[in-house]
Amino acid sequence: MYAEINELRDTGIAEATLEKLADADAFRSIGLDRRQALWEVSTKDRPIALFAGQPSADTEEKEISLPKMSASEHVVHDYAATSLSLKAHPVSFVREKLQQLHILSTKELATANSGDPVKVAGLVLVRQRPGTAKGVCFITIEDETGCANLVVFENLFTEYRKEILQSRLLMVEGKLQREGEVIHVIVSSCYNLSKLLRHLTASHDEHLPLLTLSRADDKPSPDFPDQNKKTQPHEIRQEKIFPEGRNFR
Repeated sequence: MYAEINELRDTGIAEATLEKLADADAFRSIGLDRRQALWEVSTKDRPIALFAGQPSADTEEKEISLPKMSASEHVVHDYAATSLSLKAHPVSFVREKLQQLHILSTKELATANSGDPVKVAGLVLVRQRPGTAKGVCFITIEDETGCANLVVFENLFTEYRKEILQSRLLMVEGKLQREGEVIHVIVSSCYNLSKLLRHLTASHDEHLPLLTLSRADDKPSPDFPDQNKKTQPHEIRQEKIFPEGRNFR
């Protein structure tokens, strides 16, 4: 078991790898949160020889008081580093604003009656337009309470194509359809609420220098051409680190 970052250095792990581990909050198990670990990794005074494995002198000469990261900031950086977070769900931090708009959580859909008009929002996980479905698009969204299945008919998909394809945080209005324990929302309108995700960090910085990960198993699809557009790093906004949804046919 390793107790110090420098012990890992001594095993030959590259500095770039240590930085990625720190950015992913991997050193919390040895008592260092993300910022503390990044500070320790960035110190230049590396103990060697008899002092190998000891904390860097830079960290002991002065007590550095680093600002604490909020839970939402940790979640943003978790998604940037690993595309997920075990600390909290991003939607939980905007729930108050969603409630002000009378938007239900996915869990609350279970208490609604079939035919009720509802509004629900969540991160887009999957979009699917099977060739046998006559243009119908099935969407799965996720919030902090669970998942919801959306049904978008062909005419609505054409009307709200931009919102459906570009939203990280998608809100829909529609009617609840219940068949036994299976619940769907038959969508009547779509809204892109991704801008709410820009304000999860204290700085409200829209252009954080965060790593984005590509998915090798996502293939271009003629049904979802917007997915194939490349974005330059300087154009990546904070909300872009959250999943854009996976597209299937």
